[in-house]
Amino acid sequence: MLLGHPVLFKSLCYVDGRWVHSNNAASIPVVNPADQQVIGHVPMLEREQIVSAVGAADRAFQAWRWTPLKKRSAFLMRWHELILRHQSDLAGILSLEQGKPLAEAKGEIAYAASFIEWFADEAKRLTGRTIPTHIDGAHLGTVMEPVGVAALITPWNFPVAMITRKAAAAIASGCTAVIKPAHETPFSAMALAQLAEEAGFPAGVFNVVIGEPQMTMEALVSDTRVRAVSFTGSTRVGGLVAKAVAQAGIKKLALELGGNAPFIVTEDADLEHSVRVAIGAKFQTSGQDCCAANRIFVARPLYEAFVQRYTEAVKALKVGSAFEANVDVGPLMHQAAFDATVARIEDAKAQGARITVGGNAHELGGWFYEPTVVADARAGMRIYDEENFAPISAISPFDTLDEAVTRANDTEYGLAAYICATRIDTIFQLVRRLDFAMVSVNGVKFTGAPIPFGGMKASGLGREGGAEGFEPFVETKYFCLGNLGLPLSSAA
Repeated sequence: MLLGHPVLFKSLCYVDGRWVHSNNAASIPVVNPADQQVIGHVPMLEREQIVSAVGAADRAFQAWRWTPLKKRSAFLMRWHELILRHQSDLAGILSLEQGKPLAEAKGEIAYAASFIEWFADEAKRLTGRTIPTHIDGAHLGTVMEPVGVAALITPWNFPVAMITRKAAAAIASGCTAVIKPAHETPFSAMALAQLAEEAGFPAGVFNVVIGEPQMTMEALVSDTRVRAVSFTGSTRVGGLVAKAVAQAGIKKLALELGGNAPFIVTEDADLEHSVRVAIGAKFQTSGQDCCAANRIFVARPLYEAFVQRYTEAVKALKVGSAFEANVDVGPLMHQAAFDATVARIEDAKAQGARITVGGNAHELGGWFYEPTVVADARAGMRIYDEENFAPISAISPFDTLDEAVTRANDTEYGLAAYICATRIDTIFQLVRRLDFAMVSVNGVKFTGAPIPFGGMKASGLGREGGAEGFEPFVETKYFCLGNLGLPLSSAA
């Protein structure tokens, strides 16, 4: 792959403003999921190097926390501008290591850059307040303080945006960051580090480390100098992170975890529009998205017509490698994801579900799987009960709105939900009754820098994006200035 800015493709970690390899020269291969060909190798740092990165971030924090916001914002805006300038290169790297279609990858780069611009600007509103005093001769107020070093652990499905959404908030607030990207998609993180260096970030403010996953996570969260931990990934691993944080002491913790999003099509919905929205909600990132529509519930009067039109739309999706023209669905990320997809579809078939399209490994081979529609899905089927990180859809009919709500809420997850309806009373009832932190009505696009992204129940803790995105990285400090010589109360 030819890059306009060749040094963006790095094969080293970034610590304290330097590019480093493992002390023992250990490395792992990174493969293109479209053909399993090795695209490069990255170092596996030793524990002492992870600890050293935390030390570098801690030293940098002592100065960065006092850097005027205007200067911090200027660094971030230069980073933002460089990311947009090199959008095509960054998208190419992302597609090469993650497999998502190039058009989607370009969209992710723009999405990622938007968080940097948002937090650089929004940090200007990280203001304290004056509190009306109840104490004679005193002035009361609050200030917002950065917590310190932030450990940011990010996934492979959005390897650029999940870094910037966390790092921009942390750095804008005055924290420093140590990022551990997924070992499947490290080159995107290293490219971001290269551009952060070009933007002039002081050494130690932005660090990228890769090591054995369990060791690296434990080394980061157990270090007393790390005061905030932000993790995006599966609920299972999120539980391990939370346990490790609890064992290490009290820290700020944000978890953005799994989902099992319901998609409800009511009797009054526009059928054609609902099909278009459902396609987008299910198949973006080849279905490997925590917000993907996993369970589609359709009012019985529309059910068969929806299944037919949805099946036709899924059949029209183009499967291929990221760099082919007009590709809609790419490969699964790795063999484990492919095997889990096969197992879920075989389970559905064994339990009598209708496969209206797909249902097999794709003729392209490797980790490609046919976009699949499973009609008449029900509880007890793996495709219905589990989060499906794959281009496979489960559709079920419902008879009453109460039934739809009960079935939608019957999951440990509570991240995103979708509604297609036209009656405003139906819409508001569903918005309030669904136990999900984010509800999208009649559309696919609902995320973005200004909104508080996050989940309820097993889908996580805290929010990313919006004004709420600062919360994992700041503390509210209260002060009471007493004996100011103000007129005292005449009360005894």
